[in-house]
Amino acid sequence: MIEFLSYEFMRNALIAAILVGIACGIVGTYVLVKRIVFISGGISHAAFGGVGLGYLLGINPITAAIPFSIIAALAIGIISKRTKLSEDTAIGIIWATGMALGILFISLTSGYVPDLMSYLFGNILAVSQQDLIIMLILDFVIAGVVFLLYNEFLSLTFDEEFSEIVGIPTTPLYLLLLCLVALSVVVLMRVVGVILVIALLTIPSAIARKFSKDIKKLIFLSALTGIILTIFGLYLSYLLNLPSGATIVLVLSVVFLITSLV
Repeated sequence: MIEFLSYEFMRNALIAAILVGIACGIVGTYVLVKRIVFISGGISHAAFGGVGLGYLLGINPITAAIPFSIIAALAIGIISKRTKLSEDTAIGIIWATGMALGILFISLTSGYVPDLMSYLFGNILAVSQQDLIIMLILDFVIAGVVFLLYNEFLSLTFDEEFSEIVGIPTTPLYLLLLCLVALSVVVLMRVVGVILVIALLTIPSAIARKFSKDIKKLIFLSALTGIILTIFGLYLSYLLNLPSGATIVLVLSVVFLITSLV
């Protein structure tokens, strides 16, 4: 274990695992309870457009993915709420458009595009100091918003119609929740990639839900589960020389299966 932490990239990966666990614990709980897993998948895939835009503009793809993911989240929410299109249709449109834009932007980028696969399938070992700073800031934003609007989100999650009746602005709150999902997607992207983000947003909370129904406890247990299993998956990938993102997701899946059987 000491050898494991002797490398700087491993220490960065360990910090990233903790930050990822916090994000997926907080937002993943609402994603699971509100049943917006498919929306999370749509936002995560649409975020690939931001990655491509970052390469095209010559800036950090993670930085470019932040506004792109938020726009995708707002588009899904507004289209599903304000038009006659069903929610799954809106998700499909934004999902495909984001991926297509990402491919288009990358094709227009001059020269070789390095490290692209890590944004698709994740590579926690490639997390830089700049990525960690961005992830830390996003974690603070996510935690701060949920702390300030905890009761409103609680009401929205369990009974949206009643919340609207008693005067809670449900549509703005719903759009804000989708924006938090978008920020979480950006946090998770470097660890498991846009393809596997949905696993970290759902599996830790699904495991934790077997042990608690209280939202506050569920958030804490989800974050703790995400942190522990992400670190274990990272260490296992180091020992067996396996892709880190896929290993982390498989560890989560195996633990979910075991807890379900027990």
